[in-house]
Amino acid sequence: MTTAESHEQSSGRTDGSETNAEKRPRFWPVILLLAAFWTLYHGLYWLDLSMGNRFLYRMANYAALLLLFLVWWLTNRRISRRDRWFAFGIVVAGAAVAGLLVDKTVGVFGLVLSGMPYVITVWTLWWIVAQKLSVRTRRAGLAIAIALAWGFFTLRRFDGLNGAQESISNWRWEPTAEQIFLAEKPRPEQPDSAAGSLQLLPGDWPEFRGPARNGQVAGVRIATDWSADPPKLLWQHRVGPGWSSMTIVDGRLFTQEQRGEQEAVVCYDAESGKDVWAHEDLARFYDNLSGPGPRGTPTFADGRLYSLGGTGRLNCLDAASGKADWSRDIVADSGATLPQWGFSNSPLVVGDLVVVFAGGPADKGLLAYRTGDGEPAWSVATGKDSYSSPQLATIAGHAQVLMLTGRSLAAVDAQHGGLVWEHEMGGGMFLPIDQPQAVGDGQFLIQAGAGLALVEVTAKVTAQATRDDNPSSTSQLWASIALRPSLNDYVVAQQSIFGFDDGVFCCVDLRSGKRRWKQGRYGHGQVLLLPDQPLLVVLSETGEAVLVAANPEKHEELARFQAIHGKTWNHPVLAHGRLYVRNGEEMACYDLKLLERR
Repeated sequence: MTTAESHEQSSGRTDGSETNAEKRPRFWPVILLLAAFWTLYHGLYWLDLSMGNRFLYRMANYAALLLLFLVWWLTNRRISRRDRWFAFGIVVAGAAVAGLLVDKTVGVFGLVLSGMPYVITVWTLWWIVAQKLSVRTRRAGLAIAIALAWGFFTLRRFDGLNGAQESISNWRWEPTAEQIFLAEKPRPEQPDSAAGSLQLLPGDWPEFRGPARNGQVAGVRIATDWSADPPKLLWQHRVGPGWSSMTIVDGRLFTQEQRGEQEAVVCYDAESGKDVWAHEDLARFYDNLSGPGPRGTPTFADGRLYSLGGTGRLNCLDAASGKADWSRDIVADSGATLPQWGFSNSPLVVGDLVVVFAGGPADKGLLAYRTGDGEPAWSVATGKDSYSSPQLATIAGHAQVLMLTGRSLAAVDAQHGGLVWEHEMGGGMFLPIDQPQAVGDGQFLIQAGAGLALVEVTAKVTAQATRDDNPSSTSQLWASIALRPSLNDYVVAQQSIFGFDDGVFCCVDLRSGKRRWKQGRYGHGQVLLLPDQPLLVVLSETGEAVLVAANPEKHEELARFQAIHGKTWNHPVLAHGRLYVRNGEEMACYDLKLLERR
């Protein structure tokens, strides 16, 4: 020990007046601060909050901890000035070194956000237990403790967030699910140019969320006693990452997935799960929260398959062979910027047009291309922000394409592209994800803000009508936050809405928007409706398949089993009595034992 250190420890001076023996640091304020932080940190996942509010509370919790702790530490006259600045410097230096070594999926921001609460906790605990140690030992121990705390985060890989915004991480040397998939996956087969044309059969699932894009499986009844007669696993295998759902047509399954630097539209045999063909484009979308891969679901129409990739490539493929008929870059066509979470909408085919949302400036919001050659047909200004998909609706016999954006619910003439009517959403930040649903003659249920709203078209709509003809053509019947769907679509049955309210399943009255019940923690999953039973097939965020009665009076869970593993946001499909499920890691098919078909 040096003479200066010996003098500092023996005299115990903090700022030249009092001794440590007389005035030791009071740790109770920071202990209370840490207790409050960690309580709120874990409690936020159980509080009844919207996804946006939970994020804001998390950020405020982090900011409060960092600010209040630094104020307490740097102004604490019961700790020597040298100790205060030594510890501060060690923490900053450790963060700088760790920032150079941390995995790229974590990054400097993620390192500070994730690591600082743990560093502060270690920092505090060490200083409490080291009060009676020598100055040199206390400082050396602090340096080691801080180095270990920061060092831990250099060993981790960030694999995104779940729906409750909890971090998912693994050791950085462990292979990712995508790396394992690529190592095991055989080379894609060459498309068979001589393959015959595929036909849409009764009971097929030709597009996102089914033929009407409402998540309903009409005319079907399945066995519900899964204890006595459990669903039979027909096949299961790894799949490339992506949040695409599946399309089932004529014994084929179509989906999108990432295969390294190639974005792939893939055809599997629906009976066996084996590869049939894969169309690959050099493209890769990645965001740090939800990971890599395409988001949209392929659409089948008249022997062709239409797909929109995460970076904006629109493909028209022969569904039987995978041969490309034409391709468009909707970013180049519209001048749009790549959305934060990628292009996520599924193409809508209406007659001889395929419609996609680009979110470009001016009139380049919603784009229509001719199915025959991919040439542009029309474009309409519908707002710039949306992760929802175009939706076909018929009002007074007039076919319209609905598009829900942060600006409005817009109705566009399906053939000519004129804006027929528009329901403005009002101010505030709003990024719709879910599909608008027709629930009556001219009535539409839509995601609005954090919750839902029921909108009614009040003006007479004709083929010649425009928004200018009917400036006040809609009215809002109700708005409610009784169900906050975020990234989870909902279904409608028996004058009730069934869906996920911040990860908890609930039922809301369609006529009033009031909640009937809320029960069943399935995370941020997805749901299908079998209206003939009536029955709900829920796919939880952790990959469990759950049967729930579509009962407006109470939550009634009938059965469940673990279908796949991993974070599951992809929409399930039920076709011909078989349940198809996938996520960013694996895909599986189960026979649910079809009882009858009407």
